[in-house]
Amino acid sequence: MYYIGVDLGGTNIAIGLVDKEGKIIEQRSIPTLKERGIKLICDDMISLCQSLMVDNKLNKEDIHSIGIGTPGEIDSKNGVIVFASNIAMDNFPITETISSKLGIPTYLANDADCAALGEVTAGAGKGARNAVIVTLGTGIGGGLIVNGELYTGSYPGAGEIGHIVIDYKGRKCGCGRKGCFEQYGSATALINDAIRAAIANPTSQLNYYIKGDYDKMNAKIPFDAAKKGDRIAIEVIGQYLDYLSAGLTNIVNIFQPDTIIIGGGIAKQGDNLTIPLSNKVKKRNIYQRI
Repeated sequence: MYYIGVDLGGTNIAIGLVDKEGKIIEQRSIPTLKERGIKLICDDMISLCQSLMVDNKLNKEDIHSIGIGTPGEIDSKNGVIVFASNIAMDNFPITETISSKLGIPTYLANDADCAALGEVTAGAGKGARNAVIVTLGTGIGGGLIVNGELYTGSYPGAGEIGHIVIDYKGRKCGCGRKGCFEQYGSATALINDAIRAAIANPTSQLNYYIKGDYDKMNAKIPFDAAKKGDRIAIEVIGQYLDYLSAGLTNIVNIFQPDTIIIGGGIAKQGDNLTIPLSNKVKKRNIYQRI
């Protein structure tokens, strides 16, 4: 018996085939192209599942179920995406749409909640009783493990730490408010800040990497340029870590978890991210412990 996992993100749709022992048999991804709308995105998710099954010579009877992780406020019971600030898919019945097409039971959860369960079960937070997973991508997602259990709250939206406000007069957010954490600490925020810095400083190494095409800017480039000693990139990264540490310190002061786990592509920076970030959070934390 096999399972299919689908991760719907603002940038990519990732899909994986998993056996009953939890081993990943195959995974693949395609761009989300979120501006198309959720119906076309859902069609792509269905096509990915179908192609994965065909290529592995499986039929629907071989698949126990499909699990979907998606950003935003989720009604897991009814399989509905209630609201998402970065993809227009409000009140969309995603599990019904996919299960009716594929004939396979389909379930829905918040993507960061899925990440939190995965990390404390078999990942970086294995065995932790109290943990927070922070996913840095198009936005910022959060998953909360409290006393060994996933905390989902009484209503959809628990763990949406990306919408903690760190500057109430700040940047406008897709949720409708201003100054949300994800407008400063997400990968998107870092990319936008790097683009602004590159435009204002033509001789910066930031421009070397993108060759004048600002669409090529990604969250890795400012880290790479900073490693080469570029002053502007160092300033961009320093400001980003300040923003990120401000939001994480709020989380620490509220939950005092065993661990905070950083996910998303930016986490690939490893010590270049976590060491200075940890030092900044320690200075801000009211109990001086992380």
